[in-house]
Amino acid sequence: MAKTRNMISENLKLVDVVIELADCRIPYSSRNPDIDTITGTKPKILVLAKSDMADSAATEKWLAFYKSKGLYTLAANCISPKGTGEIKRAIDFVLKDKIKRDLKKGFINRPAKIMVVGIPNVGKSSFINKLSRRAGAKTGDKPGITKGKQWIKIHGGYELLDTPGVLWPRFDEKTGLYLAYTGAIKKEVYDTVQAGTSLCLFLAENYPENIVSRYTLPDIAGKDEHEILSGIAKSRGCIKSGGEIDTERAAIILLDEFRSGRLGNITLELPSDIQ
Repeated sequence: MAKTRNMISENLKLVDVVIELADCRIPYSSRNPDIDTITGTKPKILVLAKSDMADSAATEKWLAFYKSKGLYTLAANCISPKGTGEIKRAIDFVLKDKIKRDLKKGFINRPAKIMVVGIPNVGKSSFINKLSRRAGAKTGDKPGITKGKQWIKIHGGYELLDTPGVLWPRFDEKTGLYLAYTGAIKKEVYDTVQAGTSLCLFLAENYPENIVSRYTLPDIAGKDEHEILSGIAKSRGCIKSGGEIDTERAAIILLDEFRSGRLGNITLELPSDIQ
């Protein structure tokens, strides 16, 4: 992580604008607080990625929240080609002063250089591939796919610098769970069953219909998170030899289906949670 932070700092002078990606399901917890310090006054765009997996009403609240802070923010589905024009308009907007200066100096259509940053597994490579309209950057559903910096030319006369995902040294338990839910941290560093049961609790309190429908569960009102996870295990046949319920396997299924969006459009935090 220290190596990646140094890479960002060293290459910052080579770029005109920074695009920071955050996960639209956790628009606050997926932002590395060190990024603002590292990038300083460099023009910035915040892209809330994976918006197709988030609760649209919650996304609107987050867009309003960050815009009220003076940060140019937009939501993006990083898989669909739709929305590319909006992203490019955002780039041109934040670089309008630079473009004017270039014209005065006689530089016409000078390629804008853009750095893309964000935490692991937030969708940077998919975002770049969306803009470039080709599979130019490696993608995957595990953190740590991008290992080094990559310069990629994209349609419209831009050059993008992709960087590896970077986390910050310490975060609280709630943030850690959110990062575990979305796959931003490796499975070896958290307890799978704990993550599964805590996600069950959140879903039961905020999106009960999603979990009941997905796993064909009876009414979950009044049931605790452990009972709900056991219900998921039974629904998916997660039974060990001897009839013991395999809650770890059920937790893995739950987390995988949340990350892929198969549980529906879900947002884990709202601006009111941090104010």
